[in-house]
Amino acid sequence: MSFLIDTNIIIYSIKSDKTVQNNFIKNENIPKSISVITYGELLFGAKKSLNIEKNLAVVYRIKELFPIINIDKAIIETFSDLKTKSQKTGNIIDDFDLLIASTALTMNLTLVTNNEKHFKKINGLIIENWKNE
Repeated sequence: MSFLIDTNIIIYSIKSDKTVQNNFIKNENIPKSISVITYGELLFGAKKSLNIEKNLAVVYRIKELFPIINIDKAIIETFSDLKTKSQKTGNIIDDFDLLIASTALTMNLTLVTNNEKHFKKINGLIIENWKNE
């Protein structure tokens, strides 16, 4: 088992959330990565913040700690399947969330997120919530 860490879990960890930090410690020997989408969301958050330099330094450190999974053809194929299903069923999910979910599904990773509301709509996606454990 390996984990794909969602943006909100990274942010909780940065903000020293004890439950999230304890889960990182508890799972320290299990491989973890982030999506390039999460990396982009973190960069955006840092660049729009009041303390850009400090927050960019944190994001760059995260980049060193977690391998970043890029979007490839297989992930895009999964994304197109998920987006088609979500539109047909009326369960519309944000494209960035769909790309993160597609990454987890394609790479056979467990998605660690506090955003269960959106992600639980996706069949076959394994989710852990490190914020509410």
